[in-house]
Amino acid sequence: MRFLRRNSSDDADVAEADTVDADSAAESHRPRGYTPGKGRATPRRREAEGKRRGPVAPPPRTTREAIKRNRELRKQNPVSKEERRAAARERRERMMAGDERYLLPRDRGPVKAYVRDLVDSRRNILGLFMPLAILVFVTLLVPVPEFQQYGTLVTTVFLLGMLVEGFLNGRRITKLVRQRFPDENVRGVSIGWYAFVRASQVRKLRMPKPRVKPGQPIP
Repeated sequence: MRFLRRNSSDDADVAEADTVDADSAAESHRPRGYTPGKGRATPRRREAEGKRRGPVAPPPRTTREAIKRNRELRKQNPVSKEERRAAARERRERMMAGDERYLLPRDRGPVKAYVRDLVDSRRNILGLFMPLAILVFVTLLVPVPEFQQYGTLVTTVFLLGMLVEGFLNGRRITKLVRQRFPDENVRGVSIGWYAFVRASQVRKLRMPKPRVKPGQPIP
């Protein structure tokens, strides 16, 4: 006598039905708005952008390779020398005119503009700093002991006068800046050094260009 046995296909159908019923029961207990997992971690933004852009090229190992890569980049973004020079000339002109968008970070802001006006409105001994440096160089080249002696004496006197003037000028300008901008956090050392560097430059070479003349009152 042969007993009735289930076929293997019937067993598979029953197992599949049980799995479907279990999944349906699990889905019925899930909260509304549930999003099933993707089965993998979400890539970071930097990794995704790196995959889109492709692998990052290694840094150039030689100067020739750097020049070659620079030429290739210029071919991809063609800009003529005339256009680059014109852009650089425009940036320099706007910087010399005092345009805030083109100034260096150290020169930006109404406080620094006021300090520049205070320095430019007076003639300072510090303005002879560069000519004095040239005099020292010439003194070292001339093989005359008397000339070197007097040149060293004059240089020492001027340097001491510049230091004293720079110190007093820094205190005066810091006081005026604090009176003009009471809400600003004015640091005396920073303002004094900025005024010292500005005053030590030749007037025609100062950047930005002076807006006031010596002796002219500041509005």
